Amino acid sequence: MQIGMFKTQRSYGGTYYEDMIAEVLSKKHDFKVYSLTINRKYILQMMRIRQLYRLFKIKADREIWIRTFLPVVSLSFNRTKGKNIALFHHIDNKVYPHYALSIILKKIFYRNLKRADAIVVVSQFWKDYLESRGYKNINIIYNCFDLKYFNFDERECQEFRERFSLIQKPIVYIGNCQKRKGVVEVYKSLKDINVDLVTSGQKEIDLPCRHLDLTYRDYLLLLRVSSVVVVMSQFKEGWCRTAHEAMLCRTPVIGSGAGGMAELLEGGGQIICDDFSKLPQLVLKAMKNSDEMAAKGYNFAKQFTFEKFKDEWLHLIDSLGRINVVE
Repeated sequence: MQIGMFKTQRSYGGTYYEDMIAEVLSKKHDFKVYSLTINRKYILQMMRIRQLYRLFKIKADREIWIRTFLPVVSLSFNRTKGKNIALFHHIDNKVYPHYALSIILKKIFYRNLKRADAIVVVSQFWKDYLESRGYKNINIIYNCFDLKYFNFDERECQEFRERFSLIQKPIVYIGNCQKRKGVVEVYKSLKDINVDLVTSGQKEIDLPCRHLDLTYRDYLLLLRVSSVVVVMSQFKEGWCRTAHEAMLCRTPVIGSGAGGMAELLEGGGQIICDDFSKLPQLVLKAMKNSDEMAAKGYNFAKQFTFEKFKDEWLHLIDSLGRINVVE
């Protein structure tokens, strides 16, 4: 079957999810990615315009298309043929600000979403959200992780601590260094307790704590050696891969529970925090109950396997393919 997928994101959780879709479908189908990545030198609104222009120029026949936010918007001037799967990670005003263009695009997105032949979401929260708005044929296909990457030995962990001089105090990882991830408020809340606060990822703001630019393996090692991982996102997450990865590293997690994150944390017996001022006492609580939280988190998180992800995506593609044959 001929399948096309539009890619618009860079270095976010949704990017990894889409990479896994490509890995699964390219082994069984004629799969092609249409990249819409735009140089980050442009401001957000100009990037959106340039991406829409690039979408407008694409004219191709594929039996099935996989579309995220902007490619769904582009159905208004669609020059492609085939069934459409809308992949809905999340949408929130704190991610898509109240600029005039963003407001217009969101209205078009919700209108065009009704034209999709199937919708895929990554958590129950977003399935409920869309169903409450009257959308149909919504499929939950969760994020997945390969457990082989989550095996660690003490020698490797100790070498990591020494390499980054994280020896003397407990480590609390407070997430990607982005304002919308809540790291400013987390830092202010935890700065007076006797721990090493660490951020990683794309650095958008300066904080007086350790920031590490890491390979994926070192990032996982950071999660593993941390005493607690804090993920206080201030927008509605699709799921929260960082929290999931921390649970697979057997590290306790405290999170805002925003959006789909609540399903993950509640299912894995982790801590949901709705007040930044409570973080110091909750961090101490998580450290005290580390073994219990680590076991519950790991046992829940390990269920989301690559094999399950593969089977669910292949089943969805095959079901749409059968509709094509009938038509």
